[in-house]
Amino acid sequence: MSGRPRTLGEALTGPHNGFGALRLALAVAVVVSHAFSVTTGRVADEPLHRLTGYTLGEHAVNGFFAISGFLVTMSFTTRGWRDYVVARLLRIGPGLVAATLAVAFLLGPILTALPPGAYFASTDLWRFVLRTLTTFKSSAALPGLFTGNPFTFPMGTVWTLKYETLCYAGVLAAGLAGVLARRGAALALAFALFLALIAAGFVGPPPTALRLAFLFAAGAALYLWRDRVPVLPWPSLALLAASLVLSGTELYPALLFAGSALAVITLAFAPALARPSLALRRDLSYGTYLYGWPIQQSLRQLWPGADPLTLLVPSLALTLVMAALSWQLVEAPALALKGRLLRAAPASAPRPATP
Repeated sequence: MSGRPRTLGEALTGPHNGFGALRLALAVAVVVSHAFSVTTGRVADEPLHRLTGYTLGEHAVNGFFAISGFLVTMSFTTRGWRDYVVARLLRIGPGLVAATLAVAFLLGPILTALPPGAYFASTDLWRFVLRTLTTFKSSAALPGLFTGNPFTFPMGTVWTLKYETLCYAGVLAAGLAGVLARRGAALALAFALFLALIAAGFVGPPPTALRLAFLFAAGAALYLWRDRVPVLPWPSLALLAASLVLSGTELYPALLFAGSALAVITLAFAPALARPSLALRRDLSYGTYLYGWPIQQSLRQLWPGADPLTLLVPSLALTLVMAALSWQLVEAPALALKGRLLRAAPASAPRPATP
């Protein structure tokens, strides 16, 4: 190894990485970004949107999907499909159910403008629960809640879970079909999506579904080619620099997303993040992502004249408290069920990835 940089595969054999800290930082970035849009109702008011065409929250979601593609593909190829399916269901489902019910049956009755009887009798209450849990409908509203806010819906971030779930299903289908065992196919898919982003740029901003699919596929390809990808900052910096030079052209989004995906994966193995002190025992990222929006919406209703930065500190503090409770009371106990659920099932051996 002397004289050459570590590869992602070699870095993975180390005892620590920064994925946990990065995911929490990205979730906090989403809350910071929403401080502007929740308060003013205008996404373009967010400073980074004016500079890059995308908000800090959108950049954070991009990073989430690249990391997810990397880690979820690793999960499937190293543990097999049964473990994979159970782990994905237990990671997404219980936290979402708990957050939806807490917002609908605790937060809603406290802050609604309707009398309690009218609130609980409204079909919008049950429609909100159903749409949020079955179709990840982030625009579903609760009766009499947040009616004076720029946005009326209380679970504004769950829309990404639809795309995340579709990507999970894609990994499952690709793995069962043997595609993940042929890593050249995964690279070809990521490159095809890259070209599709460029083509879409000739029409307008790339569709969200295409953007997130590419980022997830890029993360998956980086894992499958981990023995060939060096842990160096320069390739991602070169892509990001090229995107800035070509800003305003059809190449800009594709280069920006490719650079972002490579940057967030290599950053997870940087010495500054891959250290024991940042090996978080509690994963608060999902709870932060779920509860940030309803808490910010609540503060916006209670203090309608406050500016974004004034509400940011209390919203972050309350969000992290709720994220810790979500992890302790819901997410960690749910994940602890995985071993018992799989104990009776025969092992499903994964197939190694080959060129």
